[in-house]
Amino acid sequence: MTTAERQAILTIAIAAAFADGTKGERERDEVRRVAESLALGPEINPAALIQDVLLKRVSLPQLAAQLSSAELRQLAFELAVGVCDADGLRNDAETRFLAELGGALGLTQPQMVEPAAVADALVTTPLEAAAPAANEAELDKAILNAAILNGALELLPQSMASLAIIPLQMRLVYRIGKAHGYELDRGHIKDFLAAAGVGLTGQYLEEIGRKLVGGLFGKAAGRLVGSLARGATGMAFSFATTYALGHLAKRYYAGGRTMTAQMLKDAFADLLGQAKTVQSQMQPQIEQQARTIDVARIVQLVRES
Repeated sequence: MTTAERQAILTIAIAAAFADGTKGERERDEVRRVAESLALGPEINPAALIQDVLLKRVSLPQLAAQLSSAELRQLAFELAVGVCDADGLRNDAETRFLAELGGALGLTQPQMVEPAAVADALVTTPLEAAAPAANEAELDKAILNAAILNGALELLPQSMASLAIIPLQMRLVYRIGKAHGYELDRGHIKDFLAAAGVGLTGQYLEEIGRKLVGGLFGKAAGRLVGSLARGATGMAFSFATTYALGHLAKRYYAGGRTMTAQMLKDAFADLLGQAKTVQSQMQPQIEQQARTIDVARIVQLVRES
């Protein structure tokens, strides 16, 4: 994948983040944070790409023309679907954006419908977990298992695998809240994640940036698949974020939801440091799980977790 292709795909993803037309301050802050955190190298400036999108200096046909293969065009569309659905089921403006993008990329209707259907199924999966935890030890085990699974998903090259990470994190928070007597809805969980400093759209864009830079997408017979990718940075991030969110939720709901936004941010930062140590110990389990995940059953995997 060339620098121009990586830049085009990232610009399409940023455009998807602003596709709903609201350009609210929270969304601006979230994408700005992505621009600051993505280690894309000097040849790509995410902040400049954001300005290009906001000032309409680039068009979807221009960006599509920079993608040299059918695989990369399909990848760009799937990542845009993931961004649009990261914070919930897409709205009419986002649906129109995806239709325009699919047309610019020259995709067929089935090529657009399939990833959209998977994304819709993931973001609308009920939060209710199949097996509620009965005690603290079970909650700790659930947090570790979720972190291992999300670390494993980050190792896979398929974009749909990354799309499952956020629903799994939301279900984990729901499960922890319920174990402490709170019946949470999606809105509350999104606010909790945002208060901790983990925006949904921004988190997904960060995953895209790491995978593009790391070259985790390998071409193969009409699909972007391949052997186990070596994405240590992304795996560590997804494991640590999930692990820290789980333990932060445990602390928050066990304490009666009395922590302020600043307390949540500070505690989350501290837990991230602890999570990185745990991740290094769990790396063999993460890599083993990555080898056994059937991405074709990704929706079922989320529902069962």
